[in-house]
Order: sequence, then C-alpha cells, then structure tokens
Amino acid sequence: MGLLLNDADFSAFYNSTIPAYDESSAPCSVTVPGFSSIGLMMAYMVVFVFSMVGNSVVVCVVCNMKNGRSSTDFYLMHLAMADLLFSITLPFWAISAHTGWIFGNVLCKVLSSLLETSMYGSVFLLVCISIERHFAIVRATRVLSSHHLWVKVTCGVVWVVALLLSLPVAIQKESMATQDLGQTICHEKLTGESGDHWRVSIHLLHHTLGFFLPLVMMSISYGWTLVTLLHTRNQKKHRAMCVILAVVLAFVLCWLPYNITVLIDTLIRGGALEVETCETLYIVEVILNVTQVLAFMHCAVNPVLYAFIGQKFRNHLLSILYKQGFIRNRVFRTHSGSSTGIIRSRNTSTT
Repeated sequence: MGLLLNDADFSAFYNSTIPAYDESSAPCSVTVPGFSSIGLMMAYMVVFVFSMVGNSVVVCVVCNMKNGRSSTDFYLMHLAMADLLFSITLPFWAISAHTGWIFGNVLCKVLSSLLETSMYGSVFLLVCISIERHFAIVRATRVLSSHHLWVKVTCGVVWVVALLLSLPVAIQKESMATQDLGQTICHEKLTGESGDHWRVSIHLLHHTLGFFLPLVMMSISYGWTLVTLLHTRNQKKHRAMCVILAVVLAFVLCWLPYNITVLIDTLIRGGALEVETCETLYIVEVILNVTQVLAFMHCAVNPVLYAFIGQKFRNHLLSILYKQGFIRNRVFRTHSGSSTGIIRSRNTSTT
C-alpha cells in the first residue's frame, strides 16, 4: 500500500506555514483559495463506510469457512483486519482535516500508531499474497503455501514488524497548537537540524519499505506468474491474469500519485525545489489532498479485488446469507451454482 508518511494527521500536517516563493515576498497564505475542507472530510467518511462494510464482510465470511480454508484466505482475513484498523482512524482524521486536532495528546499518539501499523501491515500482507500466488501457480506446489502454521507465523511476524516500524512516529507525535493556523494539530514534535534529519530519515523509510520495495517484489512475483500463465493451457488463465493485473494496477494507481506528490511537497518545503508563485504551491496542496483520498480508497478496493471477484468467496457469502434468511433458495441456487458448487469450490483458491 505505499504509505503513510509522517502526514498521518493528513491535511493538518500539510497546512503548516507555506514558505514565500521569493525572499522579498510575504509568505503565501496557508488557506488554498476555493478548496473545501468539508468536502475532504466527507470524502474520508465515504471511504470509511465502504471500507468498514467490505472488510467486515470479508472477515465474517473467512471466519465462517469451517472447512477448506486456504492460506490465501488467512492472508485475506488479516489484510481485511489491517484495513479495518486503518478505517477506524479515518473519522478522527476527517474531523481533524476540517476543525484541527481536538482529541488530545493520547489519542494523537495512539491513532497515529494504529494508522502506521495498519498501513505497513496491509502492504506487507499484499506482498505475502503475491508470494503465495507465485508458489501456488508458478511452482505448482502447496507444500509451503498451505502450511497453516507457517502462514500464522508469517502473519504474526508481519504485525510485529509493522508495530515496530510505527513506534518512531507514535513517540514523536504530539498534540500542539500552532500560531499560523490558529488551531491544534497532531504533528511530530521535531526541532533543530537533528529534527530535520530525523524527518528525512522517516520519509525515506516510509517510501522505501511502505511503497517502492513492496512494489518491486509484487511486480516480480506477479510478472513471473503472468509469464507462467501465458504458457499454460488453462481455461481459467485469462481470469487469473485479470485478477493479477487488477491487483498490481490498483496498488500502483492508488498509491503512486500520492507518494510522488508527497515527495514533491517535501522537496519544496525543504528548499530543494523552488517555486515561482503561490498558485504553484496551492496546486501541489490540492493535488496532495486529492491523491491522499485516492490512496486511502485502496483499503475499500481490497475486498473487491481479493475476495468479491472470487467464486469461492461468493459461494460462501451466499451460503451465509441463505442460512440467515436474507435470500431465497432459488436466488441462492441460481447465483451459487447450488450447494454442490460450494463444496466443489472449497478446493479452489479465492483469487
């Protein structure tokens, strides 16, 4: 998921003092003309609702798979939990984008830690799924990928590493008042030259481990898998190729614009890039907020890409809805291929 910069406090972080584009000029206004913070807040809330619903359904369905639960299903469940953890923090950042941080210092640290942990955990789990797919398709083996104990250990390691990587940001985050904004923000309290070096190091860590390295690993794994499928005579290979392409494209389209914009914004604020007008700074600011919403949408897209397009998942979901009386028997048999289809699908991977 490419991630999480020290801007976990979102627009409040980036609405700090914008430098003047000329030393003889007055600093640019921190308020972008015509930009609505209410619209930004509503966008966060929409992502929150869709993500909570979609990922909750994924967790519910996987937990109800009493038989035939594959290693991919375990990864999907943990991925959904990571996205749920991320989604829980969205209402707080949504309110903060409009009113400033009003939730105190403790929640500032806790929610920042949850955000970082969930984002790291999500992207690492995406890599795990790509590797699992590689072993299942390219290596044509289930010896490693179907070992549930190994999968549980892997998921545990992912969560521990994600938590450790979130600690530096959580320790440095504090709720503080700003004279420039006239409001309180949840921001890293770093001062002096050492603070600047620390911020740059955190940025590099986030960009490398949170986006570029996972992207390279996923590209190699899925690229290899695609090549194998192209040389395999299989009626379902085109569907599998579409799923794989959708996975990589969704990750890139959601996170690449945001990471590039954050990098540009960082270079501008650090003085490495010079701008000629305040309008240029306003454009960067608006693009940053828009690409941020796009990046956060990835948590709502994940359930669709990794679960809802899979026949196995749909069959189990329809089975649950049928047992609870939400759908009729005719609808259940028509869309699930009858109960026999469900039994047969237990041996089929979700994706």
